[in-house]
Formats: sequence, structure tokens, C-alpha cells
Amino acid sequence: QVQLVESGGGLVQPGGSLGLSCTVSGDTFTIYNMGWYRQAPGKERDVVATIDISGNLVEDDSVKGRFTLSRDNTRRTVFLQMNNLKPQDSAVYFCDALLQYGIQYWGKGTAVTVSH
Repeated sequence: QVQLVESGGGLVQPGGSLGLSCTVSGDTFTIYNMGWYRQAPGKERDVVATIDISGNLVEDDSVKGRFTLSRDNTRRTVFLQMNNLKPQDSAVYFCDALLQYGIQYWGKGTAVTVSH
């Protein structure tokens, strides 16, 4: 059974940093796209940063220059380094992966709260 295992998240002060990790577990052939989305209460789920099989990176404008998405294909893992966090970054962050056969998987979500 394929699962997306997330780690990280928590409470941090504005200007602080957090790191989120997501690993695809189980049998899989190819990861075509993988990254992070986030959803605040009453808001739609929006992309934070994703990277595809060719290394193409997509980032939301609100996180450019502050967040860095990296990929470790051997460990089937993506890592999101979040620096200079702002209160508006507070949301539940969901890992997402597009695998073979066109199947999209979602993690359970991990909460990030940025406040004093």
C-alpha cells in the first residue's frame, strides 16, 4: 500500500523556520510530481511548491525567496525548508505525489502555526 508519510510542522514565531518532510512508502515505480500544498480555514487548498520528474519547480509567489523545496529520489522524499515564516503561512500543509498510472496521493496533513 502506497502511503505519504509526513513529518514536521508545529508552532513557530514569526521570522522562524520549520522543515517539512514527506516520504513515499510502499511499492512504486515512478514519482512524476511531488510537493506540498496548504489550506487555511475557510480557504481553498493552494500549491506551495512542487517538483516534477524533470526537475521543474513550481512555487507560489508568496513563498518565493523564503521556502526551498528539495528532492531525494533515492529516498523518495521531498523536503520543504520554510524560513522567515509569517502569520499568513499558518495552515495545514499536505504532501502530494503523482505516481505511475496517473494516481495522485495525499498525506494526512501537518499543521503549521506561526504566531507570537
